[in-house]
Amino acid sequence: MKPALKKQDLYYNVSRDDIERLACGRHHNPHAILGSHQLDNESWIIRAWHPQAVRAKFRQPGQSSLSSMSVIDERGLFAAAIADPVPGSVLIFYFADGSSWETADPYSFTPSLGELDLHLIREGRHQRLFNHLGAICRNHEGVAGVGFSLWAPNAERVSLVGDFNLWDGLRTPMRSLGESGIWEIFIPGMATGAVYKYEIRTKSGALRIKTDPLAFSMELRPQTAAIVFDQNNFNWNDKEWEKQRAARQAEDAPLAAYEVHLGSWKRRPEENNRVLTYRELAPQLVEHVKKLGFTHIELMPISEYPLDDSWGYQVSGYYAPTRRYGSPDDFKFFVDYCHQHKIGVILDWVPAHFPKDDFGLRLFDGTALYEHADPRLGEHPDWGTLIFNFNRPEVANFLSANAYYWFETYHIDGLRVDAVASMLYLDYSRKEGEWLPNHLGGRENLEAITFLKELNRNINKLYPHRLMIAEESTSWPGVSRPTEFGGLGFRYKWNMGWMNDTLNYFAIDPLYRCHHHNQITFSLVYAFSEHFLLPFSHDEVVHGKGSLLDKMPGDNWQKFANLRLLLSYQFTHPGKKLLFMGNELAPENEWNFAASLDWHLLDEDPLRQKFFNFVCDLIHLYRRLPALWQQDDDEEGFAWIDCHDYKNSILIYQRRGRNEADTIICVLNLTPLTHHRYRIGLPQAGDYRELFNSDAEIYGGSNQGNFGKISGGNIPFHGLRASAEITLPPLGALVLQI
Repeated sequence: MKPALKKQDLYYNVSRDDIERLACGRHHNPHAILGSHQLDNESWIIRAWHPQAVRAKFRQPGQSSLSSMSVIDERGLFAAAIADPVPGSVLIFYFADGSSWETADPYSFTPSLGELDLHLIREGRHQRLFNHLGAICRNHEGVAGVGFSLWAPNAERVSLVGDFNLWDGLRTPMRSLGESGIWEIFIPGMATGAVYKYEIRTKSGALRIKTDPLAFSMELRPQTAAIVFDQNNFNWNDKEWEKQRAARQAEDAPLAAYEVHLGSWKRRPEENNRVLTYRELAPQLVEHVKKLGFTHIELMPISEYPLDDSWGYQVSGYYAPTRRYGSPDDFKFFVDYCHQHKIGVILDWVPAHFPKDDFGLRLFDGTALYEHADPRLGEHPDWGTLIFNFNRPEVANFLSANAYYWFETYHIDGLRVDAVASMLYLDYSRKEGEWLPNHLGGRENLEAITFLKELNRNINKLYPHRLMIAEESTSWPGVSRPTEFGGLGFRYKWNMGWMNDTLNYFAIDPLYRCHHHNQITFSLVYAFSEHFLLPFSHDEVVHGKGSLLDKMPGDNWQKFANLRLLLSYQFTHPGKKLLFMGNELAPENEWNFAASLDWHLLDEDPLRQKFFNFVCDLIHLYRRLPALWQQDDDEEGFAWIDCHDYKNSILIYQRRGRNEADTIICVLNLTPLTHHRYRIGLPQAGDYRELFNSDAEIYGGSNQGNFGKISGGNIPFHGLRASAEITLPPLGALVLQI
């Protein structure tokens, strides 16, 4: 028989200092006071806390009646004897106004994180951080609920706040799990959909209300709270795509990405210009993309962000798909639908910097936790944002696990890593005296470089056949070289030099292009130094730069001819492809993120319908011809026939597949002058089909060409053994094959 419980036992292991710190919101380990505790005489007690309550009762699992609790501190601390420490007791608090509040007891559970998890988190090596930090719906010690865990190593106290406790930081303090810097609490009975944040008391005594850095879902802006979400309720149907991913994303496969801003691809003007949801977008966007012939959709950032004007590049919720278009499961539906229709999904990902919004990562626990304290390292002068401190293992882990999260939880096929150049250089966009050199005295950000290498190495191992693409605008060597050979380990690098040189060249009046011929041929000097992707991205059609059509010189006919020629050059040049949404419509106006694309142009202008058909045929031609993608990264896949006719601004080159029979000839006439009986060298004599003519009347051209066929004779020319006289259409591109 157990000894009788004495009144002083209610205070067992509770000092006045403990009570004072609990009441003042300064206690780092409320579980040491609250919940179930065994006394020296082997009896058990339960303590409960509510700072406004005057009475309290409890009911243990399996019991129907309530038991009263004694007041041991009038500021809201109660205690009572219990028979056994069964987790999941219900507490009922009563208030002076006669009201009451019933809640499950969160303080009788052991930590929901194990020692191994804490060890890996502290070392920055927890690859599945998203299964342990944040709000995890789980069954813990036989009770269903949500485990909340947060990294805030310099906080004096952390509390969970939300609708469930009237956002009162004194009600639900969390416990510190020691040197790991993790704070934890398990809330039994909490369901998906609960809204929450963390109240952090800093060591200076200030209170900060912060959104969960690992929130899986967040409120729609301008609200900023996290939402409890169970990731385990979606049924995927993309097994066939998963089996095919390796072949579809191989280096010797075609890759043509359609870059999309979901909020402005298509809107509902009749419904107050509202955006489409993920579930509405999926069938419409996929149908459009398949018609055009693209292999992938690349989404501008969909990680939650507060400001529409940032287009998603200033992220506040790295683990939360934006609520603008629906729930996390709605986004899974979008990806799943794409995969079922054989379309890959690439996300723009922003690990370089984050915004200064106070609900986010900035000074998270009262200190520069995610960022550098020194603005010469920690602030980005161009974007008004903060730079991640890659020297902290936990910060690097937060970001690397985020990449794994998109692959694992959302089946994403690739990440396009934004602003890589700003990560590589400490003096990026900074003047002398505004940056600090590394410990070797150089300008390289050694910690960020290490992060990128380890990230790409681990992704290649854990999630093979995913695409890691670098938006990198400098001459940094080996961006797409494997890490074991000294590279950064990306699969592809955006060829920003090609994009800038090409657009600058095409903006020149054709009369003067002869003086800039080397500008259009220079890219082939370095085309095989990296695995390149050729982009015409959103960055080229904003901030007063105009649309692609608007960049083209000449009258309306020449503008369209130049634009057809520009895209023909892109899709026949070595490298994978990316085209920003809307370019298939040839709009005159630059992109507006707050409005729909100009879909009306297809109905109102026959010329634009012809241009749309041109884009469809061009991309399908690209996918049909192995010569245009099979040896993109090999010098054997390209050969000049003639790049020296600068007076006429004409380019002639071969693209080769692995089979000689797949070889094609590309001829570009970069002026509006039609050339008749223009002789070109050919690899062999015979009849060549004119597979493609950008000047065809069906595309809006002048219909100059070769009636679908040319005959090559044994007359050596351009260093080749055969040649033919052909007609070169004005501002036109031809693709020939024997």
